[in-house]
Amino acid sequence: MVHEKVTVSTGTLQWKCVESRVDCKRLYYGRFILAPLMKGQADTIGVAMRRALLGEIEGTCITRAKSEKIPHEYSTIVGIQESVHEILMNLKEIVLRSNLYGTCDASICVNGPGYITAQDIILSPSVEIVDNTQHIANLTEPINLCIELQIERNRGYRIKTSNNFQDGGYPIDAVFMPVRNANYSIYSYANGNEKQEILFLEIWTNGSLTPNEALHEASRNLIDFFIPFLHAEEENLHLENNQHKIPLPLFNFHDGLTKSRKNKKEIALKYIFIDQSELPPRIYNCLKRSNINTLLDLLNNSQEDLMKINHFRIEDVKHILDILEIEKHFAY
Repeated sequence: MVHEKVTVSTGTLQWKCVESRVDCKRLYYGRFILAPLMKGQADTIGVAMRRALLGEIEGTCITRAKSEKIPHEYSTIVGIQESVHEILMNLKEIVLRSNLYGTCDASICVNGPGYITAQDIILSPSVEIVDNTQHIANLTEPINLCIELQIERNRGYRIKTSNNFQDGGYPIDAVFMPVRNANYSIYSYANGNEKQEILFLEIWTNGSLTPNEALHEASRNLIDFFIPFLHAEEENLHLENNQHKIPLPLFNFHDGLTKSRKNKKEIALKYIFIDQSELPPRIYNCLKRSNINTLLDLLNNSQEDLMKINHFRIEDVKHILDILEIEKHFAY
């Protein structure tokens, strides 16, 4: 545990972690302060940060299970101590960490008797189990149990519905939120003739990321939400003065891809995700919202296509060109 004495600067705004601990592999705690703030500012920041921490940070979990031995979600299977419903609930609790985008497959295939735990899940390299000891099922007889799993990275939560039942698979309530809880409190004090505030922020996570990482991610997401407003005035001017448009140089990302298609190493671009490139947060989020996840996706879009993305500018395209030259060099 790390626990620091709270000292508040009377000058510039500063934040600090004053307490952190790891209660177990699936429960991290952190306590932070932000000060000095003017009266009313702590509540404004606290409300926004709490909502961002609980609703805007992406997490990874198991969203579907399928097995030939499962006749129905509420059935029991001879040789397995738990009911099918209990197994699905145990799978729901498995904590995963990943840089995954979209979905991927995983599986469990175990011969009994014996216990099935999280360490028996066969995963892709992009997914990691936080706690290998998490219990899934107990096989009491010498039977074979194979379960196909679907893993997804997303945000918020998704409740299973009747529309989710397909191909003999059973959907699992998906709780993607890595932050288990977040609270804030405010301490007011007098600084001369002025009243100032200290914001205390408490964060509990499931171990897939630390409270410090959660705070950083939530802050970045909040900043990205407000960036479009910063450019609202210049975009209005851009619309009103069409004659001042910057002419786009004749360049097509797809041309570069076509010329090098004969090179088999081009396939490597399919496995380089844009988050591995040093893109500014605003450009990164614009591309993600347009379902551009890899360098190959990026190369398959023309410059004109990119300029159609909301809040994308000519400077952003030039920035991407510079990064692509570097990434393509290493990819080949």
